[in-house]
Amino acid sequence: MQATRLAIPDVVLIEPKVFGDARGFFYESFNQRAFNEATGTDHSFVQDNHSRSAKGVLRGLHYQIQQPQGKLVRVVHGAVFDVAVDIRKNSPTFGRWVGEELSADNRRQLWVPPGFAHGFVVLSEVAEFLYKTTDFYAPEYERCIAWDDASLAIDWHFQGQPSLSVKDAQGLSLAKAEVFP
Repeated sequence: MQATRLAIPDVVLIEPKVFGDARGFFYESFNQRAFNEATGTDHSFVQDNHSRSAKGVLRGLHYQIQQPQGKLVRVVHGAVFDVAVDIRKNSPTFGRWVGEELSADNRRQLWVPPGFAHGFVVLSEVAEFLYKTTDFYAPEYERCIAWDDASLAIDWHFQGQPSLSVKDAQGLSLAKAEVFP
């Protein structure tokens, strides 16, 4: 696999080596040893999640203030624009974001470490999104930053008004959000 550190170096784009021919393709979607080497971490994963969303659905920007989750995310059907926002107050990249298009076609994965808010918007008619997490879901610690916070100025690569859950529509600005030290 090829691992590329993005503008926020803790966020890593992972591109697997794909073997394909007229019959189809094969690739190793996850290997703990290769992941640890590529990211310089020793995280292990405790939970796998799978969501399906229609075009224009925006999920995020989510995080857990306690039991923070690192997420290894990928798309197995369709395409999304995926975003990670650094919300570690003492980080030199606090309040900055990076984003990548993830799709079934490009097979890219994004490592979003603990200490980041995460979200995505569906670009295709439908998308199926998979993610591994480093800690268990704890709804009592879940927080949400507003997807359209002007201080973040995220370019979602999507025109129009996205479809949001009630929770996501009530996200706080970064200035008002509970963040990591």
